[in-house]
Amino acid sequence: MMNNPLIAEFIGTAILLLLGCGIVANVNLKKTKAEGQTPWVLITSAWGFSVFVGAYVAGKYSGAHLNPAVTIGLATAGKFTWKMVLPYMISQLAGAMFGSWVVYLIYIDHYRETKDEKIVLSTFSTGPAIRNLKNNFFSEFVGTFILVFCIFFIASPNIAFENIETLNFGIGSLESLPVGILVWVIGMGLGGTTGYAINPARDLGPRIVYQLLPRKEKNADWEYGLVPVIGPLCGGVLAALFFNFII
Repeated sequence: MMNNPLIAEFIGTAILLLLGCGIVANVNLKKTKAEGQTPWVLITSAWGFSVFVGAYVAGKYSGAHLNPAVTIGLATAGKFTWKMVLPYMISQLAGAMFGSWVVYLIYIDHYRETKDEKIVLSTFSTGPAIRNLKNNFFSEFVGTFILVFCIFFIASPNIAFENIETLNFGIGSLESLPVGILVWVIGMGLGGTTGYAINPARDLGPRIVYQLLPRKEKNADWEYGLVPVIGPLCGGVLAALFFNFII
């Protein structure tokens, strides 16, 4: 079953969100073992390791994009077939939704204890430290630009799709560690403004799950929700164009 790249993208992205959203839930929700333990290095480290684990699992089967911005960036650079872009993105979004939903089930008693909806939303989706949509967009754009641009120097031909002549460039098992480190350092250096979604599926999938939760005072903040979707997609495309220009 894992030989199907779409299933691999689903599973890899689900693992990424399960572990990544899990750390945020663990340090932010009421009455958890780690409540109040919120140094930024802990959260950024956990997200970097989550990327490493998800990419390691999916790498040899799909190239471990796990991120629509990476998928569309590779396609823009001519390193991935456009025929598979939408299926990959759907699998990534579904995986992100599933992974964040499992986090909710694991921490359901603690979600019930937590009354502050901003804290609850933060365990699913990102949000700005200072709300300025133009600057927030720029932060997500730059963070994703760095992510995708650097991935071009890490990714290699990974698998060939049946009945499609082009190869899938992506992240294999050996490349998953440097990509995890890359996400880690982006979070530490650039993540303080928006929480560094740098991945449309990572933010949109859990935000949809939050919207579906049976909570009376929920507010998914859809006005901001477009920023961590459009910003990363634009950053991924420009990174591809710039890479092709200089290489």
